[in-house]
Amino acid sequence: MKKVILILCLTIGFSQFSNAQIAFGIKGGVNYNSNSIKEINTFDIEDSKSKTGYHAGIWVRAKLPVLGWYIRPELVYTNLENDFTFNNNSIIQNTTYSFQKIDIPILLGKKIFGVGNLYVGPSFQYVLNADFSLNDIPNVKTDNFTVGLQFGGGIELGKFGIDVRWEKGLSGIKSTTLVNTQNINFDTRVAQIIFGLSIKL
Repeated sequence: MKKVILILCLTIGFSQFSNAQIAFGIKGGVNYNSNSIKEINTFDIEDSKSKTGYHAGIWVRAKLPVLGWYIRPELVYTNLENDFTFNNNSIIQNTTYSFQKIDIPILLGKKIFGVGNLYVGPSFQYVLNADFSLNDIPNVKTDNFTVGLQFGGGIELGKFGIDVRWEKGLSGIKSTTLVNTQNINFDTRVAQIIFGLSIKL
């Protein structure tokens, strides 16, 4: 009987501890990516414009045994785009370069003033797809894995939270494509501002 009571007490205590220490939810928002294509041969880029992208995913937050600190891993799908005008052998052409990736940021955060948050950490990224909208530039082949750094802050009001982050790619995304039987090599390095809305479930 004592063992049953002990197990029951431990179960209730662990449940309360878990509920108090761990939170999770969903998130989504918009991303503004700067001109990030560089080291491109053959094409002479004359103009570039960033387009607003988007992201959606899930997050988990676990308190650390240090007052006010927590760790927040996330799993996020992100879509980014840039418009380009370039001179290809004296022919002016326009195209959109878009790529989709899975982001896994592992953020170290701290609560401030009860409703505020500050956080920083690495973001591990896996590129799912990358392509130009122009049919003359087919089949972009790109490195799948890259690493970035995120930092920012936000506020929480009940179950809802808003935040803004800056992300900088620590490593480039080397890509290549074939145009007029010639290989074109370029490097994409993500540099973006992220505006997000999160909901605690």
